[in-house]
Amino acid sequence: MNDYLIKALAYDGTVRAYGIRSTKMVQEAARRHDTWRTVTAALGRALSAGTMMGTMLKGNEKITIKIEGDGPASPIIIDANAKGEARGYVSNPHVDPERKASGKLNVSAAVGETGSLSVVKDLGMKENFTGSVPLISGELAEDFTYYFASSEQTPSSVALGVIIDNEDNVEKVMAAGGFIIQMMPGVKDETIDEIENQLKTIPPISKLIQDGLSPEEILFKLLGKDNVRILDKIDVNFKCRCSKERISQSISGLGKEEIMMMIEEDGGAETQCNFCNEKYIFSKEDLEEILATIN
Repeated sequence: MNDYLIKALAYDGTVRAYGIRSTKMVQEAARRHDTWRTVTAALGRALSAGTMMGTMLKGNEKITIKIEGDGPASPIIIDANAKGEARGYVSNPHVDPERKASGKLNVSAAVGETGSLSVVKDLGMKENFTGSVPLISGELAEDFTYYFASSEQTPSSVALGVIIDNEDNVEKVMAAGGFIIQMMPGVKDETIDEIENQLKTIPPISKLIQDGLSPEEILFKLLGKDNVRILDKIDVNFKCRCSKERISQSISGLGKEEIMMMIEEDGGAETQCNFCNEKYIFSKEDLEEILATIN
């Protein structure tokens, strides 16, 4: 099943909702960064949240999320846009703390329970919108919930989940996804109570996805099918904007002296994108071509 995201309104427009299935996206991120299972869960939760938040934007607007805790995997960086495209990385992919007493992956031990969650929105204006809140759990869903309430003054409920299992002795993402439910101006108290009661009883989001429920069905289960109006369906995927041309431009910005040193001392250059781990190799001839373009 392909990954996609649903945008919806409920209860006569007084509730805004997003639901995402991101299993393949998270698996691709795990493959590219060779993450161990707990870091896969952390990066996957952050990617799901970032992708949903990206689709809250319009046109060419984009969002960058930085989760910086005192855990060994931090920071986690996520870039996303309004088209459902997202990319991300962690500082240390090879972290796998002992599981919690419940048997669940200990994401907060990898991320850290003390630190910050920062969001920068590039809305095409002179000044970017920036919001930052302290981490309150390191499990990420609670931290994003707190971000919306504190930084954007939007009461929200965020659920994020990743299920990882072994398949042919290889760790595989079996299910990943999430939802964001937001209370809009004019929402009735009884609506809030109804949603809160449902949130207490609904199974974990990753379990719902593993059981085959679509993002629509998850929102129907949470908010009631008759209450939900689907606004949009967007395919989502792990996509990096890096290219050899972009890297060439970055090298050009280093200046003639630095490029001459690369040519004379190393006979070329090799660089790697943090977001997708793609390697780019520049031969001596490639660097000389870049050098020739600098005035």
